Amino acid sequence: MSMLAKLFQKPAQSPQGSVTLKDLDPRVAVHCGIPSTASILAFDPIQGLLAIGTLDGRIKVIGGDNIEGLVFSAKPLPFKYLEFLENQGFLVSVSNENEVQVWDLEHRCIVSNLQWESNITTFSVIYGTHYMYIGDEFGFLSILKYDADKGELLQMPYHIPANLISEATGLSLPDQQSVIGVLSQPCSLGNRVLIAYQNGLIVLWDITEDRAVLVRGNEDLQLKSDKVVDFPKDATLDHEQAEKEISTLCWVSSDGSILAVGYVDGDILLWNMSTAVSSKDQQGQKKSNFINLQLSSSDRRLPVIVLHCSENRLHTNCGGQLFVYGGDEIGSEEVLTILNIDWSSGIESLKCVGRIDLTLNGSFADMILVPNAIATEGYGISSLFVLSNPGQLHFYDDSCLSALMSQPEKKHSVPAVQYPEVIPTVEPYMTVGKLTLSEIVSDAQHRVAHTATTPSSKWPLTGGVPSQLSFAEGNIIKRIYIAGYQDGSVRIWDATFPVLSCIFVLGSEVEGIEVAGTNVSVSSLEFLSSTSSLAIGNEYGLVRLYRLTGNSDETSLHVVTETKCEVHKFHCDSGAQCTAIFSIFNSPVCTMQYVNSGDRLAVTFECGRAAMIDVRSLSVLFLTDCLYNSNSPAISLATRTFPSTRGSVDHSGNKTSNESSKEVIFILTRNANVVVMDGTTGNKISSLSIHPTESELSAISIYILEINVLSEGSSENPSMISCHDPEAKSEPAQTNAHNHQHSVEAESDAFAEATFLGQNSVDSIVLICCEDALHLYSLKSLIKGESESIYKVKLEKPCCWTAIFKKDGKTCGLILVYQTGLIEIRSLPDLELVGESSLMSILRWNFKTSMTKTISSSDTGQIVLVNGCEVAFISLFAFENDFSIPEALPCLHDKVLEAATDATILFSQNQKQQGNPPGIIGGIIKSLKGGKAENCGDDKNIVAHLERIFSRFPFSDSFTGILDDQEVGISDDQEVVVLGIDDIDIDEPVIVTSSSHKSESKGKDKQTERGKLFEGGSTATEPRMRTAEEIRAKYRNEGDASSAAAHARDKLVERQEKLEKLSRHTAELQSGAENFADLASELVKTMEKRKWWHI
Repeated sequence: MSMLAKLFQKPAQSPQGSVTLKDLDPRVAVHCGIPSTASILAFDPIQGLLAIGTLDGRIKVIGGDNIEGLVFSAKPLPFKYLEFLENQGFLVSVSNENEVQVWDLEHRCIVSNLQWESNITTFSVIYGTHYMYIGDEFGFLSILKYDADKGELLQMPYHIPANLISEATGLSLPDQQSVIGVLSQPCSLGNRVLIAYQNGLIVLWDITEDRAVLVRGNEDLQLKSDKVVDFPKDATLDHEQAEKEISTLCWVSSDGSILAVGYVDGDILLWNMSTAVSSKDQQGQKKSNFINLQLSSSDRRLPVIVLHCSENRLHTNCGGQLFVYGGDEIGSEEVLTILNIDWSSGIESLKCVGRIDLTLNGSFADMILVPNAIATEGYGISSLFVLSNPGQLHFYDDSCLSALMSQPEKKHSVPAVQYPEVIPTVEPYMTVGKLTLSEIVSDAQHRVAHTATTPSSKWPLTGGVPSQLSFAEGNIIKRIYIAGYQDGSVRIWDATFPVLSCIFVLGSEVEGIEVAGTNVSVSSLEFLSSTSSLAIGNEYGLVRLYRLTGNSDETSLHVVTETKCEVHKFHCDSGAQCTAIFSIFNSPVCTMQYVNSGDRLAVTFECGRAAMIDVRSLSVLFLTDCLYNSNSPAISLATRTFPSTRGSVDHSGNKTSNESSKEVIFILTRNANVVVMDGTTGNKISSLSIHPTESELSAISIYILEINVLSEGSSENPSMISCHDPEAKSEPAQTNAHNHQHSVEAESDAFAEATFLGQNSVDSIVLICCEDALHLYSLKSLIKGESESIYKVKLEKPCCWTAIFKKDGKTCGLILVYQTGLIEIRSLPDLELVGESSLMSILRWNFKTSMTKTISSSDTGQIVLVNGCEVAFISLFAFENDFSIPEALPCLHDKVLEAATDATILFSQNQKQQGNPPGIIGGIIKSLKGGKAENCGDDKNIVAHLERIFSRFPFSDSFTGILDDQEVGISDDQEVVVLGIDDIDIDEPVIVTSSSHKSESKGKDKQTERGKLFEGGSTATEPRMRTAEEIRAKYRNEGDASSAAAHARDKLVERQEKLEKLSRHTAELQSGAENFADLASELVKTMEKRKWWHI
């Protein structure tokens, strides 16, 4: 049977260690960094988490202590809206296809979704609750509720259609008038919601009374504004414009009295939304209800895209900062504008006391405010996150912005705090990466922790809970990730668990020792786990050797060049120690590999030469001339150890003493030439070209597969090499750097060496991967220099990277990454296609050529890729779980913090009910809720209150749920709910109170009872006239005339029954009163007979 037949003979069943389609399970195990497609932000101030939505359907969640998480939606679509259900462990997103999704942060998955039929144009979560407002393109406002117990997203009965707004306001709305913004009014506890329509109409709606409390819009714009606050001063308001289209809005004051609205034409109007203020001045003229802010006097201005306001808590309700993106002149520099506004004398006297323009790092994507817990000085300004493209996140803290506010300069480039990447890829720029096994004990990590960079103390994100596995004592660092950078530095991370931690930062220079070329870009990395030895090669040709677990305080550094060797003694702290620097060739290092258990290091250079370094003696064993006649750089190395059973031949023709083994190095050049070299002497054994006629062919990698292809009877074929073609046999042998030889003798020695290795080695398979084909060679034929392969697979697409992997400790498959982003899995040694995936389906990435420089893999098939600011660890197989997921995953929601926050809020409310000042507890709550504590009551009571409101249809039975003053604090300008006799439930048991309490509240109760009975009527005999709107709200019916009549008849019958019950109760009360009078008379008589000392 031939070698090829035996190699590909298929067994009856899949042997142990083979890879099958069932083994494929591509997934993202670890993801670090911010996606380049990031577009929208959301922030949970209580949990300290930041969520970043992307244009391709991914959501990145960032906490503290390097805790990050990445989740994927089913479709790669942009997110229009993204908000937390704060302190509840859920995140809500709205996709471009109007799918509302609820994400469970603890389990990192979608727990509920709802496909909306119309186009969603606005979305808002009611703070502190699980209720959401949704406005659509038809002017329809709906309410959603997420039921965490059932895991369902439900649409509530309550809704506000556009025709209802038209009837309530008396204004006509077009058929398709989009809802642009919806905001729950602060301090209304969910009772009032502000609705803004695209045509400029603004309605403050009371959902408990089903009526419009306040209307603002284009009619108000016909009045001259009280003031135009502008930069520069010559800007004016165009009063002839009939309609202004709204683009964005936000509340300015914490009591909901001032609203900022941005328009498409670049204007910013501050609207007075107070319902208690008079609309006329002293002369009886109708007053303007808005102030116009203009950032530019130009006629052509950008739309106002983003508006956020931070109230100055040092001067409550009288000042703050307005953050604006847009509104400036078209073509002007892209900036984020911060206006410091003051209305201490009222909105009519509002003035802008400061302005700064922040120059952005990249094009603007989104921003979000980070309220500060305590503001004691300065402007009390909030901090903020700014997201810019591509995937850049910066944090501006309050102290920095306050300092800028006090400076007169107009534009600033602020030294913002950049997102502290777990694995930096851009600043500094990563040039090479390597994932490898490690045996470093955790104690070494603590000894060198001071060398690792730590996030800035100003960085505000603290969320997430690390896994307990990462804190176990005596942990071994089983896996490390090494990255080399353009500045010559190297960083090393502990990659044992999903949360990576930096354990080493190796600078490019050794303190006190100057060596030329140390700060040049790193080009190659090699690590030996058994000795914790690290080799670093750079573009200048330097090779630096490190020992990561050194213990000596004093060490020596060898600086070796072609001509000399210098030894420097220096003091070294515990941790990584640089033992040697080799400066051999002024040519970039291409590849490096430890051989002979780490005693030697093979190095190849871009100039086509190679060197062998003795790691023990820190010397150069040999240098070679050009490996092949084309001077093509070596791109891949493979080594094989052969047992030696004879004496080796020296250059004098004499036999030397026997050796225990011989290292043979197989070097693959970029132009697909293979050079076989003696690892001890540097002599070339043989060489061959994979495809001599294809000069443009680019090779990728070479592997020696430990697969025996010889049968028991294979010895029948002699293994001696016969030289059929001396010209194609081999190139002239390379000269040893220390022993110059004649070319004829070198060729003779190489031929003898190849003959001996071919006779006495157990044959294996050599895999050579090229861009367009995969080649299998017999190890013996390769040593002989025979160019004929035993098997070849042509690839339909150009391949750019390969790696082999193991299953059950045996090499079983090949991973191929194509320039299209396709990932193929092929079995070994038959190279059959097992399955495929792609970077787009796994990561939503498009392949880039630069990825091949930093891509690396582990023996189990785990791949590490770098794309811009992102670093991803991909697991391809189900049998591999090196990161111990999900046990080792950090939790993105802190349940302990959630419970503590709820308990703190409950305690504070109890203190408030008892009349005690909130003090420190109030400040804590303000910190936890991001400065919104004053806007919230008892969350549980508010949720129950909203549940009753939203569970009914609009204009059904009027909402009559009465909350006490501690549950719902109704503002002074709100009207008292009017109760009719139909709303009185007289079936409830009568509660009898003591006479003392009756006497105290007699007058009040009397008026209250009259109000309930006569629907708010006064003592006058004439009934109060109701408006048409009140009548419609009370008796609105959607059916025809017959159904309306039937409904009225039922109401009359019900009313009659209630009156009869009321009469019976009245008689019972009268009888009880008479009995009480009799009892009182008897008691008086009894007391009169008793003396004072009997009492």
